[in-house]
Amino acid sequence: MGVFHMPVMIREVVSSLRCRAGAVYVDCTVGGGGHAEAILRSTAPDGLLIGIDTDGEALEEAEKRLAPFNSRTILVKGNFADMDTILTGMNIGKTDGILLDLGVSSHQLDTAYRGFSFALDAPLDMRMDRSRGSSAYDLIQTLPGEELERIIREYGEERMARRIARSIVENRNFTPIRTTTDLAALVVRVLPHGAGRQRIHPATRTFQALRIAVNDELTGLHRAIAGGMERLRPGGRFSVISFHSLEDRIVKNAFRIGEKGCICPPDLPVCACGRKPTLKVVTRKPIVPGEAEISSNPRSRSAKLRTAERI
Repeated sequence: MGVFHMPVMIREVVSSLRCRAGAVYVDCTVGGGGHAEAILRSTAPDGLLIGIDTDGEALEEAEKRLAPFNSRTILVKGNFADMDTILTGMNIGKTDGILLDLGVSSHQLDTAYRGFSFALDAPLDMRMDRSRGSSAYDLIQTLPGEELERIIREYGEERMARRIARSIVENRNFTPIRTTTDLAALVVRVLPHGAGRQRIHPATRTFQALRIAVNDELTGLHRAIAGGMERLRPGGRFSVISFHSLEDRIVKNAFRIGEKGCICPPDLPVCACGRKPTLKVVTRKPIVPGEAEISSNPRSRSAKLRTAERI
């Protein structure tokens, strides 16, 4: 299979977290362990890393990769949205840094049976945790057309969401849409002539939308940011790598609200909410990969790194 996953902006992540010896860091999406390994090397000899992932295959890979640091690593199967509960169960209080890498791993994209990619013919699955929850096939076959349209429009930012959802409903009444190539072909047929000549494949946004819905990713992101802010000690840093505009807006707005504190209407003469600033935004503009990294890893091209510091 080659490399399990090529993590993006490793040096930038380590720098953003200000990794140092003796500190405690949480990698909430540990994946194959690429970022975690860099954090552990930068926190030698006694830094501690807690790695969380909902994907059992990723945890197996991370365990192998991080074996040299076994006394300084704790790996946990769980959803990043449950970080606060997980840390409480481990009797871990405040931390010095938290990382969220919201991308789909190379392994997930390149392993056919995971059903994430329209480039490989496979059953429509898309679950990060294959032991639970509804698959993309379940959603495609059972959701009302209006809900499918909402998902594709909101999560995929797809202008032709109504047309795609209507075609899914019409077709599934005769033939189940079972595979990634079934769905991709349907989207290509439905979109206007010329849509296939865009920079991205015409089914990209629909697949993104379904993956987000299957894994409830945006709700999880809100929970993870809220819980993570409370888990940082003063001076601790929260870094998030996002890969599409929906995620990036959520992160940017959450950090800005944390920095502002007050959430009263702007026309209110005196603050009534009593909220105080809890964060300082470190990255006014997101950090993005350089040309050399994009050349060696084209999947990194849409990555954006934002960081905030607890005050």
